[in-house]
Amino acid sequence: MKHIYLIFSSILIFSFFTNCGGNKGLQDRAPAKFQAVYTTTENSRLNLHIPVTVIQDSRISLDSVYFRGMKSALVQNEELPNKYVAEFNIKDSEMVMSSDPREEYGNKAPQKPEKSPFDIESDEAILVFSQNNQKKYYKLSDITDWN
Repeated sequence: MKHIYLIFSSILIFSFFTNCGGNKGLQDRAPAKFQAVYTTTENSRLNLHIPVTVIQDSRISLDSVYFRGMKSALVQNEELPNKYVAEFNIKDSEMVMSSDPREEYGNKAPQKPEKSPFDIESDEAILVFSQNNQKKYYKLSDITDWN
């Protein structure tokens, strides 16, 4: 009887650890149907555009993205609701330094580098999304630069 209890306990513990570890890995299935992902550059900003053709809004929420050593929140475009955009500061813009704080009002803080939880190439990004209140990751590949 002790052997059966030991075997059953081992199987239960093993399945618990394998299920928990699997939630933190990259997802094989895309959380939505995407068109070609691309970037544009404006002044000191790099914008990552993620066009979505089909998504289940009630179950899936696109949260943020890791791209080229940075992390940024994804914002749904107001004019085109099927497009999500992440904005990255890529250049140090000139900052106004003054004894009058009102003159420094327009200064933007530089974006801090943030390492991706997975190894990716320069034409790849890690999409962070929530599905049924669980945080998950998906790799976006073949990102093109439009300039």
